[in-house]
Amino acid sequence: MSYSVQLYSVRTALTEDAAGTLDRLAAIGFTQVEPFDFAARVDVLEPALAQAGLTAPSGHAGLVAGDREQIFDAAERLGIGTVIEPFVGPDNWQDHDSVARTAEALNGAAEAAGKRGLRVGYHNHHFELESTIDGTTALEHFATLLDPAVVLEVDTYWAATGGADPVALLGRLGDRVRFIHIKDGPATLDTKAQVPAGEGSLPIWDIIDAAAGLEVGIVEFDDYDGDLFDGLARSLAFLERGRGQA
Repeated sequence: MSYSVQLYSVRTALTEDAAGTLDRLAAIGFTQVEPFDFAARVDVLEPALAQAGLTAPSGHAGLVAGDREQIFDAAERLGIGTVIEPFVGPDNWQDHDSVARTAEALNGAAEAAGKRGLRVGYHNHHFELESTIDGTTALEHFATLLDPAVVLEVDTYWAATGGADPVALLGRLGDRVRFIHIKDGPATLDTKAQVPAGEGSLPIWDIIDAAAGLEVGIVEFDDYDGDLFDGLARSLAFLERGRGQA
């Protein structure tokens, strides 16, 4: 498993100076990033990634509502192998039919992606775990409707915020999960309360161990009441020190 960083964490800096922001992330020690809305900024990201010596194994893009071919074109330019749908709103997770429609859309996207050597995934928020369908969380119900080609990126912090035990959830989802978002804090909707990995309430190492098929762990802050680059550096340092190290 390797570590990456979701560029949404530094979205303001990225908008102001993409090349400088990616250079700072590389200087911290990241070798991989996860871009968001990358089709809209591919012309900026492509040279900036090359300059910083960073790769992007995964990226977020709105596949359900967006232009798939444009997204796949941008993914190919940036070297993104897995295109992840980052958000399908709460109203779509309340019953079987709405969940099935989202699964059908991503299954279709995965078929189209596969023809281009790409892969499709889905990233959760808290509401997919708060909602239950036939006695299970909407996210897990969703997983049963997905083509095996579709992978999951479990945001472990949002899962905990939604009331799930992220360790148990990852165990149940098995090797469908290929990516996780690594965050820490009190697991509440107050995003400014998020803290660097290892400094909050989430059992980070148990979470990592529970993700049997994990390929990449992505560090992220939705927000942070501190210097974001320092917070990312502390998160990466914690992860690279390893379990049980001071």
